[in-house]
Amino acid sequence: MRIDLNADMGEGFGPWAMGDDSALLDIVTSANVACGFHAGDPDVMARTMKLAASNRVGIGAHPGFDDLQGFGRRRLPIAWDTLQNQIRYQIGAAQAMATAIGSQVRHIKLHGALSNMTSENKEMALACYEAALSVAPNARIMVLSATAQMDAVQELKCAWVGEIFADRAYNDDATLVDRKIDGAVIHDADLAGPRISQMIKESAIITATGKRIETQIDTVCLHGDTAGAVSLAKAIKAHLLSCNIQVQTFD
Repeated sequence: MRIDLNADMGEGFGPWAMGDDSALLDIVTSANVACGFHAGDPDVMARTMKLAASNRVGIGAHPGFDDLQGFGRRRLPIAWDTLQNQIRYQIGAAQAMATAIGSQVRHIKLHGALSNMTSENKEMALACYEAALSVAPNARIMVLSATAQMDAVQELKCAWVGEIFADRAYNDDATLVDRKIDGAVIHDADLAGPRISQMIKESAIITATGKRIETQIDTVCLHGDTAGAVSLAKAIKAHLLSCNIQVQTFD
């Protein structure tokens, strides 16, 4: 049994840093690099990708809403054709940076509110993924398992991987509990490690109420901006290895 560990990173801007990307890149096997709209800038993107490549960590584009002030976590009413062009624009920037360092964008993962909205709305997910594949047809789409995102990639018949979150609680429809609600973000490694290993072994999301939702699980997300993210990531990886779950980049 094996699993990929991914983290969102490159989310600083100018002299301001978000999370400890360098430390996380010693732990994770895939990196979702911000493309400049919700966070990041050309220098941050290039630096993050170069470090990921040197650590043999798979590089992914992490497009989101054009919302630096809200860190891409505000639900914006954007026309879908405009949203599609914004996604193409961000992925194009990521591809250019990856090419410049002799690497490539292996996967695409939507960020924040855009991800949450597409996990609830298959038509919106289809629009976003069609735009992504129009410029990166060989990239895998990283989707929130058991949501409308998965329905969309199955309809598109494209390459994809299913993702669960180590540090987030789940609703009974497999969407994430709103961050405003107590317990939505999990900081306790003693809780997160066994919880994730159980989900992987059972191929099922375990919700906040204890419900089990059977689904495909290929990768586990560790948020780089969560308090204590590095310690949590280390503890989760150590627990998975102790359970004979190999940690490696997805094929």
